[in-house]
Amino acid sequence: MSSGSASTTYLELSQEDGAAHKFYEVAVDGLVVTVRYGRIGAAGQTQTTTFPTADRARAAAAKKVGEKVRKGYAPAIAGQRAPRAVTRRQVASAPSTARAVAPVLWRFRTGSSAFGIHVDDDRCWVGNQAGDVFTLDHDGGVLARFSLPDGVKCLVADDFWIYAGCDDGKVYDLSSKLPFAAYDVAADVDIFWLDIHEGVLNVSDREGRLTVIDHEDEHQWSRRSPGEHAWMVRADDRAIYHGHQRGVSAYAPDGSGELWHTQTRGGVLFGWQEQDAVFAGTAHRVVQRLSKATGTVEATYACDSAVYSCATSPGGRFVFAGDASSSVYCFDRDGTRLWKLGTGGGSALSMQYRDERLYLVTTDGSLVCVDASEAAISAAQQGTVPVARDVKLAEALPTYAPATAAASLASVSQAPAGAIVVECVQTTGRLRVHVVSEGYDHSWNVQFPRTIREPGARYVVDALHPAAGGFYRVRGDIRRLL
Repeated sequence: MSSGSASTTYLELSQEDGAAHKFYEVAVDGLVVTVRYGRIGAAGQTQTTTFPTADRARAAAAKKVGEKVRKGYAPAIAGQRAPRAVTRRQVASAPSTARAVAPVLWRFRTGSSAFGIHVDDDRCWVGNQAGDVFTLDHDGGVLARFSLPDGVKCLVADDFWIYAGCDDGKVYDLSSKLPFAAYDVAADVDIFWLDIHEGVLNVSDREGRLTVIDHEDEHQWSRRSPGEHAWMVRADDRAIYHGHQRGVSAYAPDGSGELWHTQTRGGVLFGWQEQDAVFAGTAHRVVQRLSKATGTVEATYACDSAVYSCATSPGGRFVFAGDASSSVYCFDRDGTRLWKLGTGGGSALSMQYRDERLYLVTTDGSLVCVDASEAAISAAQQGTVPVARDVKLAEALPTYAPATAAASLASVSQAPAGAIVVECVQTTGRLRVHVVSEGYDHSWNVQFPRTIREPGARYVVDALHPAAGGFYRVRGDIRRLL
């Protein structure tokens, strides 16, 4: 507590079984109440509300503290309790036993161990443990860098929105120049992997849990699968597919129950999906294709070491795998091995195929582009490969970091032609963002950075896109309207 009209109450909830490890702080200064909350040891999120009188501000603060105390929070001293450890994936990588090396076109070294990868029509994305996300064109030219507050666990796409799941428990939207925390996963969830489908976030974690959160960052449901260390989660309209130490479990999207469970040959270390099947790479040297409808194992793809990653060509015509021994494989749909080649630079921890190229993120933190065309692979098997180009960072590389407060936004005095105005409003005790401009459904909420929301403030955005479930997503710059 501090003297005078300003006061601060700091609370923590930390349970021995690991179910919770979070803080909640309420500060009152005159008419202003500031709430800060998050994982113990992290900066957390901040929300500020101004009240008409000091008495109303103190009453609101006391109510917030009372609610948390009733939920088990207790007074504490910030900094005395250590942050919960974040699981960093520990992997071993042995030299490849393949007789030949894959035809690598270019290699970009990110400077830190990396797992996240996504490749779309325009660019390649790679995220590393230092919190860097780089975008490159398909020929290896580095376009931009996003600087996030913590290590990147994975990168996922939902339509043309790109999200990065980070060790700070937040999921950042990277679709605009200004990255922002679109979701803040509960403090007790140690993210292993995530997927987003039509704005709904699905998180798998160390404890083998599946946590589902909607586009407004509000928890929907959670359940624990039979096995721990859930490195796979994939989602579509019909189910959420959760891969863990004891196989793959499919759950109804609304949380109403388990649809099926299939024990795989070994614990699941990676997952991929196509329209009618999910693919699970396992510690027992196989990739298995499971029917989405029934969970039946339809095919098995045998590798020579534990499978760290897998992917397919469109429709699952070819199946690719990366193992713990720095090799990459290609199989036909039925499981016949077509080729095995060394990566030339560590084991592939994530991969994606696109337009006859196979993109790998390897244990040395590199994004590698392999020419997977039939002619290039045939030449490589005979010992002829191109000289891989080492990609260098541009001297004046654009770098983007999340805005931490509304004051850090660029401001405009009026909305430019074609721009869209949105407004932050207080609804049922929460700050929501609605569209002001004509031509939009004004009852829908906008997925918007919580760190820059201020009651009554208006913002200008370049574009809004409707999503299933009745909300809008931002695309382009966000500016404060003065």
